Amino acid sequence: MAFDPPEEIERFHAAINALDFPAIEGYFAEDATYVSNGVGSLSGRPEIMAAFRRYFDDYPDQTAENSLVERLTPLSGRAVWSLRATHSRTGKPLVREGEETITFNEDGRITRVEVTDYQEF
Repeated sequence: MAFDPPEEIERFHAAINALDFPAIEGYFAEDATYVSNGVGSLSGRPEIMAAFRRYFDDYPDQTAENSLVERLTPLSGRAVWSLRATHSRTGKPLVREGEETITFNEDGRITRVEVTDYQEF
């Protein structure tokens, strides 16, 4: 069966929505990079996972959905998403909309995520 980037992106996002940290970690290659306003510019699986944990400590009630997930290349895809969350300590609501490009290696592990927010948050 051929690798399907949109299908893998949907599965990856489902793991994030479930806050399934072992599954999230399993998606990333050891030397992955992740660039996002939400977690910063990160290099390597350990740094990425530490940032994910900090982010979800702040926003444990996040709900996100994709409005589009498409293939860009045989090993990459793009998702357009929106999310809502509440900061766990301040109670301040967070609303974000944006897109991300996710690149996989030949083993199906994420090597790069580039997130673009449509507005500052």
